[in-house]
Amino acid sequence: MTQPDYVPVTSGNQVRPVDLLPTPALWSADRPGEVRGAEQPSGAGMGTPGPDQGYALHLAERFADQLVLSEGERAEDSMAGCLGVALRRAALFRRAPVIHDWTVALAVWGFLGGAPEDLVAYRRPLFLGASHDYW
Repeated sequence: MTQPDYVPVTSGNQVRPVDLLPTPALWSADRPGEVRGAEQPSGAGMGTPGPDQGYALHLAERFADQLVLSEGERAEDSMAGCLGVALRRAALFRRAPVIHDWTVALAVWGFLGGAPEDLVAYRRPLFLGASHDYW
């Protein structure tokens, strides 16, 4: 609504000229962390990104009382080691992790029971300290 003619206009309320900003230069993805192209980059050292991978940590809590561990194995190490397997399986199907990803990961390494002794001997040094926080 406009201001009536009988109301005085102070100098601070006067309409000021507008400064026009210059047109920005052409942008290109030239920074080191930019994703170039339409596809997610892949290759050695790129990992297997997938949606909502943090949900796998929530699903892991459901297996805490089902783990069958041998002498010298810790539940935290087995879950941390199998997390990568579960996430990789989910990402290969291009979806978020589900409970079946954990079931497969834990069954492959024999943490759900019935693991032969040679598998237990093979997995023990691989999973030892997997949950160690390096920070």
